[in-house]
Amino acid sequence: MSGTNSRPDLIGAIRKARQNLPGDPAFGDPLSLSGPGGPRAVARAADKLVGDSPSAAKEIGLGALQVWQAMLERVGRGKGAQQMTVMFTDLVAFSSWSLSAGDEATLELLRRVAKAIEPPIVERGGQVVKRMGDGVMAVFPSPDRAVIAAVAAKENLTGVEVQGYRPQMRLGLHTGSPRELGGDWLGVDVTIAARVMEAGGNGNMMLSEPTLQALRPETLGELGIAARPYRRSFFAAPLSGVPEDLRIYRLDGE
Repeated sequence: MSGTNSRPDLIGAIRKARQNLPGDPAFGDPLSLSGPGGPRAVARAADKLVGDSPSAAKEIGLGALQVWQAMLERVGRGKGAQQMTVMFTDLVAFSSWSLSAGDEATLELLRRVAKAIEPPIVERGGQVVKRMGDGVMAVFPSPDRAVIAAVAAKENLTGVEVQGYRPQMRLGLHTGSPRELGGDWLGVDVTIAARVMEAGGNGNMMLSEPTLQALRPETLGELGIAARPYRRSFFAAPLSGVPEDLRIYRLDGE
């Protein structure tokens, strides 16, 4: 039984079958953007029981949780009652640099980046929900605080350098009503925030139209920045998981 449970061909077949199930087929992957909240909390508990090693039983369990998460979204339970602004960040071209820099330099860079960008988030009332390699996800009760924290984080990052490498960070903000469950956040607004960040290219700060509309009129002026419409390059792939009518803006110095 134990040998069958760990057979690579069986595990691969179940993973392939998950592609046809409702929800995110990457559910259970630490880099997947779906599955936070209640299902994710259960997934973490399941990991403690079955371990990190691939197994057929684990894939079957994740498939069931994947469907559960999709059903929560379908019946509207993915929406929370409180408006929040979600922030995603990551470093541009970090993976290629880290391969040549080595583990020690990579860890040193990540420590310095965390010290640069996380204090402004906490100081402005934000909460760092999770760290994802070279990026973070955070939530704020106010879009104004989120934008102020974003500008401060970008400024702090200019002082970070390791082995001659100066990291560039792209950042995305989106305001909506995600649902908090089990210390994570669930809902389409989380996915939209991540996609808004992806539009940031080589180190830009991006925000969605809902975030821009929720800001105090004077906030951007006080920071000395302006919001300019984002126009996708002709050759760039369209952002997946984003409403077709969603407008995205880039924050630039005036």
